[in-house]
Amino acid sequence: MLKFILKRLLMLIPVLLGISFVVLLLLEITPGDPAKMMLASQATPERIAALREKLGLEDPIPVRYVNFLWQVMHGDFGTSFLTKRPVFDDMVKRIPYTLLLVCIGLGFSVLMGIPIGVYAAMHHNTWKDNLAMFIALFFVSMPVFWFALLLVRLLCVEFRWFPLSGVDTWQGWILPIFSMALGFIATIARQTRSNMLEVIRQDYIVTARAKGLPEHKVTYRHALKNAMIPVIMVVGNMFGLLIGGALITEVIFGIPGLGQYTIAGLTGRDYPVIQGSVFILSILFSLIILLVDVVFAIVDPRIRSQYVSKNKKKRKVGKQIEEGAQKIEV
Repeated sequence: MLKFILKRLLMLIPVLLGISFVVLLLLEITPGDPAKMMLASQATPERIAALREKLGLEDPIPVRYVNFLWQVMHGDFGTSFLTKRPVFDDMVKRIPYTLLLVCIGLGFSVLMGIPIGVYAAMHHNTWKDNLAMFIALFFVSMPVFWFALLLVRLLCVEFRWFPLSGVDTWQGWILPIFSMALGFIATIARQTRSNMLEVIRQDYIVTARAKGLPEHKVTYRHALKNAMIPVIMVVGNMFGLLIGGALITEVIFGIPGLGQYTIAGLTGRDYPVIQGSVFILSILFSLIILLVDVVFAIVDPRIRSQYVSKNKKKRKVGKQIEEGAQKIEV
């Protein structure tokens, strides 16, 4: 397993290199000049050219790319064009807000979505199942930003039950987490229901019931355990979607996280902020996918056995080659 993890970590290197290059290329071809935006009313062709030279924007793309990688290798993501502060220091202060929002939102989605999916599967083709799936389909189809704005208008402005922006108190976290997680609750519920309906028709579930096991043991100890394997992959992929949802959610609710920082960088054409934020978000997403693969191998014995047998086969072939070489030398 350790060899598998190390191999996947090494595979992250070309992925991060590709992502960072694509981001730099997109920034270059996107309309808008950071130097012109920074100078505003004082922008003249001479001043724009001088500022672009100072910021290194006149260098060729390969040179700027190598400079960015060299800085990253030394823990430096550059200095923000707008705030004149080190990008790394700003990101360190903001990452905890984003991680807290995403992790709590994901946990809330799992804790709510799985029981709803199990309940719908156990009442298949009844009004309870139809109602649960109708509600799930409704919230899956609802954009996160629209639902967040609706909650702000209704619960913050009209009823004043929650603070309009900020997370200085625990009440400030409720609406951002709920608005971001609601659609993912529906997705997990639908996936769990589909997997449960497939699993409960298997022969080993029929055998467990024939042995007289209580229904709750059959459902949660046997059926749900096997139905969770595809759900784990869905939950892992949701992490990236939640990060995307956090970008908008943080802006709407005034959360000083990495998403708000990235949006501000995009608006102000702040290249170091954009490059650094996307790079860190890519690392987080890649590590979560790696964690999902490891959990997948732990939960599903078939995957673990395939990996072990594959390594044994490689070692056996290597041993045969080594023995053949020794015979040739003799």
